[in-house]
Amino acid sequence: MHTSAIWANTPVTFSLGELEKLTLDSSFAVKAANEAVNTAAASVNTARAFPNPEIDALKGQQVNRLNRTEIGPSQSWGITQALDMPWQRIPRVDAATAGLQAEQAHQRAFATDLIAKLRLRYFDLLRRQAEERASREDSKLMEGIRSRIALRVETGEAARYELVKADAETLNAQKLAQSAELRTRQSRAALRAVVGAQLPEDFQIDSSAQDLPRPAPLAQVKTEITNTNPALAKARAERLQLTHKLNEEKALRLPQFAIKAAIDQDTEIRNKRLGLAVTIPLWNWRAGPIGEAAGRLSRADNDVMHQEFSLMQELDAAYQQYDIAQAQMVALESGIVRQAANALRIVEVAYKAGEKGFLEVLDAQRVFRAARNELITARYELASAWAEIERLRATTTP
Repeated sequence: MHTSAIWANTPVTFSLGELEKLTLDSSFAVKAANEAVNTAAASVNTARAFPNPEIDALKGQQVNRLNRTEIGPSQSWGITQALDMPWQRIPRVDAATAGLQAEQAHQRAFATDLIAKLRLRYFDLLRRQAEERASREDSKLMEGIRSRIALRVETGEAARYELVKADAETLNAQKLAQSAELRTRQSRAALRAVVGAQLPEDFQIDSSAQDLPRPAPLAQVKTEITNTNPALAKARAERLQLTHKLNEEKALRLPQFAIKAAIDQDTEIRNKRLGLAVTIPLWNWRAGPIGEAAGRLSRADNDVMHQEFSLMQELDAAYQQYDIAQAQMVALESGIVRQAANALRIVEVAYKAGEKGFLEVLDAQRVFRAARNELITARYELASAWAEIERLRATTTP
């Protein structure tokens, strides 16, 4: 449906869910994160691989030491197979597996952050469009008032200074409408930058359904974040990876073994040998690598604790913002905006009847405009708080 409409050069209306799906399906940044997971999966295969054997083949001549005459050819074959000992193999594979888990968590965290950014851009565009519509209504209303004042000035019913004041207010309303239109264009460009070039330039967004579900209780969300937040899961997986890396470095201090087999053959004798080679950690006890791994692990422990604390603080702040914005929106919708709109209508009727002056109309308009703009801002702040809560919960569906 959308593809045919794009080819037909007709504006296409996208809902928030459609924009999210389009972003996750076609974003190059998401594809890059997916490739990082594939790379980590290949690292696990690398860690599981067994060492290859070494094969030696030598050929020469057997010479008599007394008369320096050649007795005949001499040949030697040998093979060395390093043994992948369990105390070295297990932590190596576990570290690679933890690295894969960290990349998978990073992929989820990246997608979550991208969707949260998209939602903020979407709600910002809704706000800018509402501001633009309101500014156009103000400009149209001011032009109508200015026309009436001009007629009254021509008939001598009003002083000319009222027309001058009306002209100034009309120009100001037009300027505000133009500024609101520019901000809408900027918001559209910002939203398209998040989604990507696959979103047509003349796209439209569905603003019919703006009711957002109320977030779950704070205690429940804290438990969800502790268990499922991808950023926290990534930090924990990285800590686990470093734990296995430290164990691997410690295991490398133990002797390493290899099986050796060789055959020596000359014209008369064939020698067969089978033995075991041992690498003894006599001089290098890997104190440096073990210390580095221990330091990185200690840093990862602190990072995990910092991540947990930061997430809880961000969650508390998001819930506080949500409650404040909701309270403001309820107060504005149920009382302030409605009363300001009624006051403006009463003043306009009184002005037409000649009972009120033009300045009183302007004052009523400013009060109504301020209350209406506060309501638009409160709706955006409520939506942005909801988006932040959902980001922390790692949800990618509206």
